[in-house]
Amino acid sequence: MLQKLREKTSGWIATAILGLLIVPFAFFGMESYMSQRVDTYVARIAQPPSWWASAPQVWPITYLWKIEDIDAAAYKERLETARMRMRAQQGESYDAKAFESVENKRKILDTLIDDRLMQLATKRDNIVISDAQVAEAIGKIPDFQVDGAFNTDRYQMLLSTQNPPMTPRSFEAKVRDGLMDDLIPSRIAQSAFVTDTELDRLMRLLGEHRDVSYVNLPAPAADTSEVTQAQIDAWYKAHAAQFHAPETVRLEYVEVDGSKLAPPVVDDAALHKKYQEQIAKSPSGDKREVSHILIAVAANASDTEKKAAEAKARQLADMARAPGADFAALAKANSDDSGSKAKGGDLGWLSKGGMPGTFDDAAFAMQQGEIRGPVKSDFGWHVIKVNQIQQGVQRSFEDMRADLEKELQQGGREQAFNELTGKLVDAVYKNPTSLEPAAKALGLTVQTTPAFTRTGGPGIAADPKVLRAAFSDNLMQDGTASDPIEIGPEHTVLIRVIAHEPERALPLAQVRDAVVQAIHADRQRKAAESAADALLKAAQGKGLAAAAQAAGLAVSDANDLVRRSPLPSAQAVEAFFNLPRARDNKLSMGKALIGGSYMVFELRAVRDADIGQVSAQERTQLRQQVSQSTGMQAQDAFVRAARAHYDIKVAEDRL
Repeated sequence: MLQKLREKTSGWIATAILGLLIVPFAFFGMESYMSQRVDTYVARIAQPPSWWASAPQVWPITYLWKIEDIDAAAYKERLETARMRMRAQQGESYDAKAFESVENKRKILDTLIDDRLMQLATKRDNIVISDAQVAEAIGKIPDFQVDGAFNTDRYQMLLSTQNPPMTPRSFEAKVRDGLMDDLIPSRIAQSAFVTDTELDRLMRLLGEHRDVSYVNLPAPAADTSEVTQAQIDAWYKAHAAQFHAPETVRLEYVEVDGSKLAPPVVDDAALHKKYQEQIAKSPSGDKREVSHILIAVAANASDTEKKAAEAKARQLADMARAPGADFAALAKANSDDSGSKAKGGDLGWLSKGGMPGTFDDAAFAMQQGEIRGPVKSDFGWHVIKVNQIQQGVQRSFEDMRADLEKELQQGGREQAFNELTGKLVDAVYKNPTSLEPAAKALGLTVQTTPAFTRTGGPGIAADPKVLRAAFSDNLMQDGTASDPIEIGPEHTVLIRVIAHEPERALPLAQVRDAVVQAIHADRQRKAAESAADALLKAAQGKGLAAAAQAAGLAVSDANDLVRRSPLPSAQAVEAFFNLPRARDNKLSMGKALIGGSYMVFELRAVRDADIGQVSAQERTQLRQQVSQSTGMQAQDAFVRAARAHYDIKVAEDRL
């Protein structure tokens, strides 16, 4: 038997089978059979080989295609950047649920895909970003500049403070990628132009004047005809989306309002202690005009760098003390404080406590004209000069008594507010499914709101932060209390959703009257449109004036209108200018629904703008605006067209 098996595996059949097996191993490799592949990409871009742009995506030709994956890390980085930008732009109106929607995430992913496509396009066309271009781009970043010029020390310091820290090489690579993303689209946008002929035509159109006659049709009589059950059923079915109850929540909440807390009693001993503290801070209440030179030291600077900075500050202090030295010139040439450098280091008039500890102590221990340094602070080493001293007059205790009492009461109220809020939060966290026990223990009242929608409601339901929390998935699903929400200075609430009604279709029986009303309104609208059509048809036959007279309606004229004319209304003027000019000696007429009523109008005359009256500045400004708009359209068109050359697969379940 073994002999027969040996004979069967040594002929031409065995050779053919072995040849067939070699093919998949050549394409896939042995490891494909030994390990399981797990895809983690968010989007995959497949690009045909440059020498075979029309290569079909069929096996085994697909192995000639270049695969570019957008992994989860790159997508999450882009998502977080977009989230931070939107929070900064929208502030309290930021809607986390809207941002986390699938539609928004897909939009963000599409921008990342477009950027990656542009990188592939530049690489395909052998376009490179030079080191000089990268250096120029980095040099233009304001954060790396001091007094308008690129500063290497600041550049390295800011990179080292990133999380995680970045090296210049890694940052330059990131900038290079960004330039690669933007290179082709930006050059396309910048290449757009407007000819003089196009600009003249556009200016004549934008500044044209029109003479119009119009008739305002009266609203038709209210529809009172019968509405059958069949019509009600049909309307309800066709317009079901209009008869939905919006999503609502009801809240219970406990608020802590510092303004309603009883002010603490302040005795004379506390007032005298506060008075002595005020005197200690500024015994004479004097002020000092101070200048300084800062030699900045990064938080992560080495010992060598710290010693070098201190030595430089000491040298500058010696130079400043030299006879005839110009302190302001030394500050302009050497200080790292961009805020005061241009002013010769001048910090203006300072009161005691107005600067960080060591700087403040030194400045208020110096005499007028004295220079001291180096003085260490969290920012680095300072050379300090006191230019002038303005002696203050110390107020008496009785003079300050009312202010001291008010300050102590405010401080006591703030402390009481913070303590009460802290106790409330601790008590609620012990039993987060109810606010009642915590409120009762602290003598507070649990209040409730009426049901309200995502657009808000009365009281605390009008606050954007409360709205975001109330409609968050955690609070609606778990029924637990929120974290403290600050709705004003010393005013905090904790909320809990006690009822949640999702958006739902309302039954016909509940909205029958609204359906009947909608049918009557639709009939009335159609009657109004029919009357407008009849008048328009008559006007096209014998002119608007004659048609209006026959219908017993008045004609109004509006002459020399421009596109920004406020009368008869902005909506009417827009309709007038949307009407094309007359052709073949025919009057140009139209109709429009303006404010719930129809208007029929006739374009009597059109006059182009006198472009000779347009200034060179206005002409240049319009040329720039049109070129920019045209360039952006061309850029978007290029990116959309580029997508057609790639096969893009998105893993929707990983967004």
